[in-house]
Amino acid sequence: MLNNKTIAVVVPAYNEESQIGMVIESMPEFVDRIIVINDCSKDNTAKVVAGYFTSEFNKSVRIQKKDKTLVRDRYNYADVVSSQMTEREEQYYPEIEIVNPDPECGRIILINHIRNSGKGAGIITGYKWCRDNDIDCTASMDGDGQMDPSELESLCRPVVDEKIDYVKGNRLIHRSSRIVIPKIRFFGNSILSILTKVASGYWHVSDTQTGYTAISLKALNSIKIYDIYKYYGYPNDMLVKLNLAYCSLREVEIKPVYNVGEQSKMKISKVVRKVSWLLFKSFFKRIWMRYLFLDFHPLFLLYNLAFIMLIVSVPYLYRILKSIVLVQDIGTLPVLAFFFLFITGFQFLLFAMWMDMQDNERLNK
Repeated sequence: MLNNKTIAVVVPAYNEESQIGMVIESMPEFVDRIIVINDCSKDNTAKVVAGYFTSEFNKSVRIQKKDKTLVRDRYNYADVVSSQMTEREEQYYPEIEIVNPDPECGRIILINHIRNSGKGAGIITGYKWCRDNDIDCTASMDGDGQMDPSELESLCRPVVDEKIDYVKGNRLIHRSSRIVIPKIRFFGNSILSILTKVASGYWHVSDTQTGYTAISLKALNSIKIYDIYKYYGYPNDMLVKLNLAYCSLREVEIKPVYNVGEQSKMKISKVVRKVSWLLFKSFFKRIWMRYLFLDFHPLFLLYNLAFIMLIVSVPYLYRILKSIVLVQDIGTLPVLAFFFLFITGFQFLLFAMWMDMQDNERLNK
């Protein structure tokens, strides 16, 4: 515990038999639960984790769960409906098997996915377990040992002491990042970080691909956990969902850790392509949901007018370029139309982005 708040760490794992033991053994003592999500590993990951059930690292700590029974009265109808919605959402979560004979008191919880579902699905399963068991602060760490456990407290403290909703590590601001992080990963991470700023509304965020995070119970109850992206783009999707729920965010500096025996399962080009498309869709979802349906804001009009005018300017640009190549006289009207549409659309876009930054400034803590 930290500040009398329960702490859990979700560890998604796929073929990590050589690394997962190091992660468990190096976990700080203040961590009450270590939830390992075995995503149908083909090696002995599950067997290695189960071997720790009888070890000193699985100290028995029973956490008192809150009574969630609701007695209907004139004021809590919304709470009753919310509880019913949570029950109906059970069908959307990955199918699992909890290995522990008594998961309520063991420190190490092993959950097996029945089908391989992706790294994000492991986070979904872990987050759901922590939400259902009323864990005050839930952190996430990879099962390959690339995250320094000594930095875990710096991520959890803002959640338990300052009530920040979401805290994430940032490797890119560490002075060694350009040397330690492989160049292709650094470049891909930087590109996705820029796209995630625009899509999520957290304009000060960077190193969006790190999975070293901590989230409050309040934030877990504010988002649709089952709807988190199930693959490597889940950290980006999380930020969009948290912004729609008006959750506060803070970044803390962490060390980039490589060459500790990990084996990367990520194909950079494939991840960048898929996550870019995810962010493109997420941007429009955020703009429509937050600035039209939840709380109307003029930037909704500015963004959409900007895109309309920029798109309409494209045919005029095509005609201008075609006339230049064919050495034809096109006249002044298409040229004036293009410059008017493009310049006005670009100005609308800049104003919308500036207003977007100002509106979301309150969420960066």
